[in-house]
Amino acid sequence: MASENYSVQGGTAVIYLNNPPVNGMGHALREELAAHLDTAWADPNVDAIVITGAGKLFCGGADIKAFNTPASRAEPSSRTIVRRIEESAKPVIAAIHGSALGLGLEFAMGCHYRIAQRGARLGLPEVKLGLLPGGGGTQRLPRLAGVEAAVKMIVEGNPVSADEALAMGLADEVAAGELLPAALDFARRVAKGATHPVASQRQAKVPADANFFEAQRQRIAKSKRGQPAPLECLACIEAATTMPFDEGMKFERERFDVLVNGTESKAMRHLFLAERAAAKIPGIPADVAPAKIAKVAVIGAGTMGSGIAMSFASAGIPVILFEARDEALQRGLATIRRNYEGTVSKGKLKQEEAEARIARIETTLDMARMADADLVIEAVFEDMAVKRDLFAKLDALCKPGAVLATNTSRLDVNEIAAATSRPQSVIGLHYFSPANVMRLVEVVRGAATSPEVVVTSMNVVRQTGKLPVLVGVCDGFVGNRMVAQYAREAEFLLEEGATPAQVDGALQKFGLAMGRFAMADLAGLDIGWAGRKRLAPTRPQHLRYSKVADRICEMGRFGQKTGAGFYRYEAGSRTPLPDPIVNDLIIECAREAGIERRTITDEEIVERTIYALVNEGAKILEEGIAQRASDIDLIYVNGYGFPAWRGGPMFYADTVGLDKVYARVLEFERQHGEFWKPAPLLKRLAESGKTFAKPE
Repeated sequence: MASENYSVQGGTAVIYLNNPPVNGMGHALREELAAHLDTAWADPNVDAIVITGAGKLFCGGADIKAFNTPASRAEPSSRTIVRRIEESAKPVIAAIHGSALGLGLEFAMGCHYRIAQRGARLGLPEVKLGLLPGGGGTQRLPRLAGVEAAVKMIVEGNPVSADEALAMGLADEVAAGELLPAALDFARRVAKGATHPVASQRQAKVPADANFFEAQRQRIAKSKRGQPAPLECLACIEAATTMPFDEGMKFERERFDVLVNGTESKAMRHLFLAERAAAKIPGIPADVAPAKIAKVAVIGAGTMGSGIAMSFASAGIPVILFEARDEALQRGLATIRRNYEGTVSKGKLKQEEAEARIARIETTLDMARMADADLVIEAVFEDMAVKRDLFAKLDALCKPGAVLATNTSRLDVNEIAAATSRPQSVIGLHYFSPANVMRLVEVVRGAATSPEVVVTSMNVVRQTGKLPVLVGVCDGFVGNRMVAQYAREAEFLLEEGATPAQVDGALQKFGLAMGRFAMADLAGLDIGWAGRKRLAPTRPQHLRYSKVADRICEMGRFGQKTGAGFYRYEAGSRTPLPDPIVNDLIIECAREAGIERRTITDEEIVERTIYALVNEGAKILEEGIAQRASDIDLIYVNGYGFPAWRGGPMFYADTVGLDKVYARVLEFERQHGEFWKPAPLLKRLAESGKTFAKPE
């Protein structure tokens, strides 16, 4: 690395951490940092040392790709460098701007002082990768900021602001203006001191409540079900209160090693890297630039349209919200206000910012107001004739170059595009409900969609803080096409002997946020029913078909919104309650279909539903509907509540072993017929010992 990363200014050495894009503390950076520190310590003209970050931030943490490799432990390690800093007679100041995350903040805590620029974020997010801070974070933070602050930052993994860091004792000063001049001034002041504070020599600040750690263990075990990392984080923080510093560091390293080699952390790191991979689109040249989206129009002010409008307004992008009827428009605007007010009441948003966001949403009954929009997104009734008619009108109305997007959850984007004279401008943006909350957006590329429209759509979705995943056109795209197989098996299991509560309970124990039937009730059963009726004429009559969901809908039970679906709901409550009426209906459907009911195990429930996802996912990969297996995993974790610590259905199958998954799929095919015909890709990978992650 270049020597421009070191200079001496007025008796203070300034060292830049320079390893784009996030100044990750990889081995080469550590080597350079150690060499610059040696230079500063040896220079009699240097009285103090300031370490800061090049570019937009201080340090984003360790090099995740180096985990489980020798490079992560190669000397000089961060621990070794910090140990030498602690022994330094010359004060070492970490000057933090942008963000100091993970190992970056752990390193900063090992310096004598920390000055943070206002607006900086300081955090230890390792738990979100199934890990704990392994560079002394669990031992130094309780000593600097106290145990309660350490639990909030480390167990939850959420960063704090510079001002919050100052208040808790994590930072020594906040710079309101430019950071480096403030840091140099701070260095001159502290250089006069005979000694300098060392975090490892302090005593951890313990809570007054003697039962604090036990109460936290119970809370975490309940709220972080199935995840080992949060409890390990807590154990290490507790060690900071009961062990000498060096023993606590040893304990932290032991627990880190257990986690970094565990499946859960590998799964969560897989998802972290999958997000980076999802942004890469094979076949589109790197020089294709996104168009600027300065104004968005949303058609339809229902739950979905209102949520989409909020997503753009919250990102600072003006929105025109159109409805054909004023009553529907006012209802949508009321929903938007109610949602923002709820966020304000929770202290997550200031009232003036909520008002500013609402002000960015212009409501109209005049479709002509969208003529100059850069992006138009329709969120109207899920009917092909309705959508084709709408897109023909948009084709005539919208300016050249406007992106025309459909929010359809499963209809053919190519057929919708064919209703226009510019199919190259048409794309699918499949938001998940509630759109203002859910992070995932399936970006559906049609056969004629231009590279520019794809790149623009991916970019604007990211601008709103969401996760775009590019998919191709087929019925249901990736997510809903796969969930149809999952739902099919769940409903077959009902007829064969399970109850909705047993199926949901088994899936929740597996780690899903909600079971199949509680989720269906939440989403609304009428939506799926409409789709099944639409597809009924094309359904092969020789294949088994469960009538349970249809019969429930015929009773007017559409889920939570009607107070009854697969479960019943008390007034004002979202708690699903088992309903004998549904159990009787299931038994009747099984009798009519000639199915002999039996005892179903939780293991069979999980295998039948999850392996149905995997087998369909393999078909989707082979057809090119998804670009990579990790894209499917992102869709399921971010859109369908699949547990992140299992890495998504495709990663989970890899961890089970594709040979074992394939063997069970073959067995299910023998038992249940052609629904379970193995995907050719699954067969090839299983027989060759390959994985979805590494198919070649």
